[in-house]
Amino acid sequence: MAIPLAKLLISAVAVFVLVSASFATSEMPFMVVHKKATLNRLKSGAERVLVSFDIYNQGSATAYDVTLVDNTWIKKTFEVVNGNTSRSWERLDAGGILSHSFELEAKVKGPFYGAPAVVTFRIPTKTALQQAYSTPIALDILADKPPTDPLALAKRILAKYGSLVSVISMVVLFIYLVATPSKSNLAKAGSKKKR
Repeated sequence: MAIPLAKLLISAVAVFVLVSASFATSEMPFMVVHKKATLNRLKSGAERVLVSFDIYNQGSATAYDVTLVDNTWIKKTFEVVNGNTSRSWERLDAGGILSHSFELEAKVKGPFYGAPAVVTFRIPTKTALQQAYSTPIALDILADKPPTDPLALAKRILAKYGSLVSVISMVVLFIYLVATPSKSNLAKAGSKKKR
């Protein structure tokens, strides 16, 4: 009883491996879509959002009629300043990269969670359009941020502990000068030993 069950299990695994291998070797595009948003605060107090996309075809076949659509940006919250939120390309070869960017101006303060953008493409072996999704994003628009001065931390530490550091360094210097013998004392001690 155990031997027929083992044969059946081995046969099922062999069929699974063969079917998986046939799918793995078929030529298809594999899209990886990276969505990135960068905040830029203007001197006027407004905040701009630069949204950029990198679309990678990591598959082994060319994708045709590639279209990127990003409907995340609500008009009452954002205004398109530069570029378009959608773009189309004729093709994306295997191993190729496509890039697109646009700029928005934020109208509302607060956290914003952006849904993934949708990339549709066509492959010659299938009639239906294929879809790929970008990475989602989270932004804190017009947030009260601490200053980004690289010396700000050093300035705060110096303001808080500066007087203490100067007093301690003077005491240490005084103890060092008192405790170490001078060269003239060393010369006198050496001449006394010779006599």
